[in-house]
Amino acid sequence: MTKRKAGRPSSKTETRERLIECARELFTVMAYDKVSIRLIAGKAGVDSALIRYYFGNKEGLFETMLRETLAPLSERMENMQQGASQCNLLDIMRTYYQEMTKTPEFPRLILQVMNMPESKVQRRLLEKVIVDISKPMQSVMFDNLLENGVLRADLDPKLCRVSYLSLMVFPFIAPPSMLAIHGIELTDEFFAQLLEHNIKLMTGGMFQTEKVS
Repeated sequence: MTKRKAGRPSSKTETRERLIECARELFTVMAYDKVSIRLIAGKAGVDSALIRYYFGNKEGLFETMLRETLAPLSERMENMQQGASQCNLLDIMRTYYQEMTKTPEFPRLILQVMNMPESKVQRRLLEKVIVDISKPMQSVMFDNLLENGVLRADLDPKLCRVSYLSLMVFPFIAPPSMLAIHGIELTDEFFAQLLEHNIKLMTGGMFQTEKVS
């Protein structure tokens, strides 16, 4: 991923992307209520009126930021609707690791927001986005994997789903102090190695014997 050069955006498309990028940077390190439209616009180097123009308000920008960050994962999810397969399932994990390695604070933001009261606007927005994106990830997908002979017949599809999500999400939300005790440093190299390790675990323990391309 090529980082954008600092400075004022030079086009409408770049302005919109810059606002989303700056919003993500701020929302992942600051409380939602502390992130103002003026603060985001100032960081992006644009007039705050452009946030209303592109996104309506701060809520609209927050939701768009969530959707844009998760867009590559959403595309992979849609492939599952066309046919649940071992390769598709592993591609989702690969995509998640690739995208979250770029923004490692983002999974922590999701965890923080989901622990908020249901009345909080950011939780309602996040739940809306997750429901839209994760429809193929619901239990029917793992049931289909079992029916298609992808999952081992002696495994519970619901528990497989929990294990799968744990392998994807936990490394990004684990307390750094706990990881440090075990001598783990979250680097790009570590995530790449962990991804391949998790794929081997799933291939050897969750799936029926099948050669993975």
